[in-house]
Amino acid sequence: MSNRIVSRSRWNRRRARWAAVCAGLALSLTAGPRGAAAASEDPTPPRPLSRILDVTTAVAGGLLHPQAPPSGANDWSCRPTRKHPRPVVLLHGSAANAFNNWGMMSPWLKQQGYCVFAPNYGGPPGSPFQATGPVRDSARQVARYVDRVLKATGARQVDIVGHSQGGGPTPRWYLRFEGGTNPKHPDRNKVRSLVALAPSNHGGNISGIGTLTTRLGLNPAVSAVVGQAWSDQMVGSGMNRTLDRDGDTQPGVRYTVIATRYDAFATPYRNNFLTAGPGATVRNILIQQICKQDLADHLSLAYDTNAAQLVSNALDPAHAHPVRCGLALPVLGG
Repeated sequence: MSNRIVSRSRWNRRRARWAAVCAGLALSLTAGPRGAAAASEDPTPPRPLSRILDVTTAVAGGLLHPQAPPSGANDWSCRPTRKHPRPVVLLHGSAANAFNNWGMMSPWLKQQGYCVFAPNYGGPPGSPFQATGPVRDSARQVARYVDRVLKATGARQVDIVGHSQGGGPTPRWYLRFEGGTNPKHPDRNKVRSLVALAPSNHGGNISGIGTLTTRLGLNPAVSAVVGQAWSDQMVGSGMNRTLDRDGDTQPGVRYTVIATRYDAFATPYRNNFLTAGPGATVRNILIQQICKQDLADHLSLAYDTNAAQLVSNALDPAHAHPVRCGLALPVLGG
């Protein structure tokens, strides 16, 4: 699919249709102040109290603050510490933006002492609906952003935490084709870890909708309305075939996938999982095998405190904490 030259208002109305079925929309309405990295002794992710966490609120927050970073992110004066030497780059999902995707995860990681960065990518500047363009173009934007983070912080590597497209094809394309890794010299990789929440790694059929549009040959038409990211993330797409041709992983990268059986977008959820190739490690986690009472769906996984602890453990496995399982709900998180 290609981007159409239309008026801004018409463009936004078209992208709004995609918001109802986006693979990475998450939930937030507030943004807080940024500050220096400072570690907290409390290992419990902050619960988003006093917020009405639903899709309506998320869309409203993203519309009100489409270019604002989430709380704790994009402090370009931040310097990594010895305990957390790698900055964390948060990559939002399709039709979402950094503000509405990372309202819980960003301050949670900042609280632990990480330098946190969260770009918008894959859409026109100022649009609340990002990550709708071609995955290849999004990966190039991510490559430039990571270089900027490395230069600003003086770090040698970053860790990436992503949701949906931002945990799946976009960072994987960056790692494989846009300089994120150096297969001959993995010690020179720019990325150490990729931690993915409900990633559309091998395509998703959006509970059968994508299968129908693919069989009917409608993906180009749908993509003309909602963005090339739709076609790119369908099972069997040209992008997926190219990305998977030489295996799922890159040498020297530590991969963690956190999936939910209640995913309605990146379906079937087993398509989230990766197979480790030479020189890489993969941990595939179905969150219900850790916390039986976790009912998080695709949308709310980025606002799930059980998942947040798994993310923290993946970033710093030497200091992992047990997950203190709590109830997490579809759309609302917890």
